[in-house]
Amino acid sequence: MHQWTNEFTIICRCEEVTRGEIETAIDQGARTPDDIKRLTRCGMGPCQSKTCRLAVMSILAERLGQPIARIAPPKARFPLHPVHLDTSAGLPNRQKAQVIDILLHAIENREKMGERTNDAL
Repeated sequence: MHQWTNEFTIICRCEEVTRGEIETAIDQGARTPDDIKRLTRCGMGPCQSKTCRLAVMSILAERLGQPIARIAPPKARFPLHPVHLDTSAGLPNRQKAQVIDILLHAIENREKMGERTNDAL
């Protein structure tokens, strides 16, 4: 990477992951941005690695002695609607179809509540 970074430089601002933590993950066997994500949470914040992806790939390339073009980018994930814990708390004992119905119902209710909140404003 650049000479002005050190082990305390924050690479992932969303999750406050430092260069040192990323290098430790690489020393422990991380070979892809997804490995680093699993070991450090780097790239799991609100930006979903849009800010730190290139820095992580650069550190990986540097530490592994490879050109950055040989480092696979993180896998893209489809955006999903967040589900509250109270909704999912009782789901493990249910059939798949019931789980889907419960989650869809919860999402619809939250969206309606959001509409009511926006109408009140």
